[in-house]
Amino acid sequence: GVFNNPGLKAARLQAGVADAQLLQAGLLPDPQFGAGFATSALNYGGELGLNEDIQALITRGAAKAAAAASSKQVNLNILWQEWQIAERARELFIQAHWDDELLAVLSANEHLLADRVQRDQAAMQRGDQTSTLVSVDLVALTDAQTSLRVLQTDTSATRHQLNELLGLQPDVQLHLIGRVTPPSISRETFQVSLADLPGRRVDLLALQAGYQSQEENVRRSILAQFPSMSAGVLMERDPVEGVNAFGPQVSITLPVFDRNRGHIAMERATREVLHQAYQAQLDAADGQAHQVWDAILILSAQVRDLDQQLPALKQNALAADQSERQGNLDAGVYTALETDLLTKEAESIRLHASLDRAQSALNMLLGLPFQAP
Repeated sequence: GVFNNPGLKAARLQAGVADAQLLQAGLLPDPQFGAGFATSALNYGGELGLNEDIQALITRGAAKAAAAASSKQVNLNILWQEWQIAERARELFIQAHWDDELLAVLSANEHLLADRVQRDQAAMQRGDQTSTLVSVDLVALTDAQTSLRVLQTDTSATRHQLNELLGLQPDVQLHLIGRVTPPSISRETFQVSLADLPGRRVDLLALQAGYQSQEENVRRSILAQFPSMSAGVLMERDPVEGVNAFGPQVSITLPVFDRNRGHIAMERATREVLHQAYQAQLDAADGQAHQVWDAILILSAQVRDLDQQLPALKQNALAADQSERQGNLDAGVYTALETDLLTKEAESIRLHASLDRAQSALNMLLGLPFQAP
């Protein structure tokens, strides 16, 4: 689905540019042809020359290697963009799934509180209820309705973002199916994956390819400091004496002042910048992975604690429902117990959603094989 993303379609065109640059770097330089004509009172003469740039042949290998590494970097960067968009789609999928679960809980809570307010108003008309308590219940209902409307807006926005990411029309209604919870990662897997991060995460591999390309640029600059040379053959005829001559011709630039020192210094400085950028990216990836890992540990503990509380709350709510139907329990107490259960269920859903998104993000940060929902 992510291959229809409009941004990726534009990014893939960069691969064509990189391939063209690689082709250009591998082409041999065109030979140079020269001709001249002269006459005298007795004879005619002139010259014909054919030369080839030897310097371009010397630096051709380094130029081609630099272009190949640059092409590899471009393709890896495109792959990293695809990976990020796929991860974003998975996170939106997770969010949309849990939003649907949360909508059901918040709708049930809103219905419960609305029923409670109706009962309050009827009791107040009979003189069995005070206006203060009715006002308190009405405020609770208003808060529940506000939370429900906010969630409905957020759910709609999530769906639209998912459609946009997948290159779908805004009015397309996706039916979400498949596994929601990403595979959990053990501490051992986390540590091993973190140690192997430079050889697996695509953006780091792209930076390595960029450094390799720059290394070849440095080598090409060093090769270019040697005398620039062109060689060929020259055939000429003297217009006065009418004598023909044929032989080799060599032209050399003497490396006295320039010696390509400026270009070498610039290429080396650029190589150092790329090295520092790579190290910074590696350090950032390591720090982000540890941060998400710590968040997963905290969220997992919170989910376990809350899930242990829910069975007892559900049992109490079930007993309260039976007692309320039999007329043995005050409606206000029944509503409070039901509301407490629904509030805990909503909190559990939010925690599960946060945990699933964190686990999904950690999979990407560690460069682990992507698993679609």
